Amino acid sequence: MTGIAAVRRLHFCAGHRVVGHEGKCANLHGHNYVTFIHVQAGGGGLDKVGRIVDFGVIKEKVGAWLDEHWDHGFIYWHSDPEVAALYAGPLASMKHFAADWNPTAENMASHLLGVATQLLCADLLVTKVEIWETENCYAYAFGEEP
Repeated sequence: MTGIAAVRRLHFCAGHRVVGHEGKCANLHGHNYVTFIHVQAGGGGLDKVGRIVDFGVIKEKVGAWLDEHWDHGFIYWHSDPEVAALYAGPLASMKHFAADWNPTAENMASHLLGVATQLLCADLLVTKVEIWETENCYAYAFGEEP
């Protein structure tokens, strides 16, 4: 069924820095991130209750991934020499996520789109993932449309 989507809002807190940024974001800092996971029904349409998916399923799967990997941790590009050295040395026991990409909102949205697509693969299409860094700034990545 096209034209119908379910969206789950999730939040997490994390630190990052954007390598090569021209301003303040080149420094270590953090955000109270909000993410919106948009899904549409795959080939099966709505379930017998009339839903694409129970919102709790998105929270259970994607929310658990966020809790395990990003929430209250530090997200950094593994090619960032200063931060990588900290997490390889004195901060090794602290929660961190070494990414293959610079942790911009755009790259985070793209990565989370891939994660959500894998986690919610059963008859669901993850069509969009939004990452809000602040009330005023967000980025999103698009997935497949049915």
